[in-house]
Amino acid sequence: MILGVISDTHDHLENVKKALDIFEKREVSLIVHCGDIISPFCLDLFNSCKIPYLAVFGNNDGEIEILLKRAKDRLTKEPRIEEIYGKKVLIRHFHHFVNELALTGGFDLILYGHTHKVDIRKINNTLIVNPGEACGWITQKATVALVDLSSMEAEVIELG
Repeated sequence: MILGVISDTHDHLENVKKALDIFEKREVSLIVHCGDIISPFCLDLFNSCKIPYLAVFGNNDGEIEILLKRAKDRLTKEPRIEEIYGKKVLIRHFHHFVNELALTGGFDLILYGHTHKVDIRKINNTLIVNPGEACGWITQKATVALVDLSSMEAEVIELG
């Protein structure tokens, strides 16, 4: 089971389309968005994708009521805890306390965004993944990540 992890899209529609295309080609089973989708028209791309998604709000998301209405239960406040293919996954936007949460041993996987910087590492048995920014505006590098839940390994992909 492969997760497609994306964050900080900030309405960059072209890069969202690239990411969704990569996720489809790589046969991703579930997309996880770690916040800062921003506008409903960006969310519409995820809604029209064949791959299901889960998402959390970030600090820049606007039009909260419309986003909630269009996303239904797929978009929530953070933190979001999900059981995904037998793995306990914490999904959040902010980076605060990621290390401490990993040290608890309560999660197999922690996904987060906000910093716009790629971060893939393990603390004990917890894999931590920040896919970086899909928009590419802060770091000039647009990225997403794939997480293989069978091997608990992650890969970063540049959107180019």
